[in-house]
Amino acid sequence: MSWIPFKIGQPKKQIVPKTVERDFEREYGKLQQLEDQTKKLQKDMKKSTDADLAMSKSAVKISSDLLSNPLCEQDAKFFEMVTALDTAMKRMDSFNQEKVNQIQKTVIEPLKKFSGVFPSLNVAVKRREQALQDYKRLQSKVEKYEEKERTGPVLTKLHQAQEELRPVRDDFEAKNKQLLEEMPKFYSSRIDYFKPSFESLIRAQVVYYTEMYKIFGDLTKQIDEPGLTDEQREKENEAKLNELRSLSIVADD
Repeated sequence: MSWIPFKIGQPKKQIVPKTVERDFEREYGKLQQLEDQTKKLQKDMKKSTDADLAMSKSAVKISSDLLSNPLCEQDAKFFEMVTALDTAMKRMDSFNQEKVNQIQKTVIEPLKKFSGVFPSLNVAVKRREQALQDYKRLQSKVEKYEEKERTGPVLTKLHQAQEELRPVRDDFEAKNKQLLEEMPKFYSSRIDYFKPSFESLIRAQVVYYTEMYKIFGDLTKQIDEPGLTDEQREKENEAKLNELRSLSIVADD
């Protein structure tokens, strides 16, 4: 990143040490990267919670559709199984909504508020850059009079230029000093700011998946047929599918 867009009118004197300018560019670069990462994380978290809600809502709709299926009216055992599934899906959706609300409040909103600080920082950097350009312009003006023959009119103009330069230089140095002191502090504060948010995110996930373990454990007990392995169930389903295939109405011509 360069803070000198052109060289016309630049003073011969190095008014900002190169080490200071490198320090400034480094610290501001870190904050620009932090801003991009914060916005991306906020966007990704929103996508994640939207997907979570869509998943649980879809699961509830599927179980609800199954309940209205004619099969449930004809088979009491199947109706009981689907009712258990529907109850479990609604419980899952309820806990999922609580999890998403918690994440919205303790993670997404703090990310949004943190992102809202950067526009003010960027304005402060632009003001510092403008002050630097004014400083360089007036320093160049002073140097121009210093190089001329020391006549009365020239000395008068030199004095005026020096007086004009002084407050501009002081303004730049104050802005530069403040940013160099506060940018590292702001960058370091990110850990203390975000740590509670991500601790809350972990707790919300732990609570949710603990409840899911209970819900699906209960559901398994209600619908599971004892003594059958997954392999045996797969073979049983395949056998029933073969019976359907043997019917003349689905047979190949």
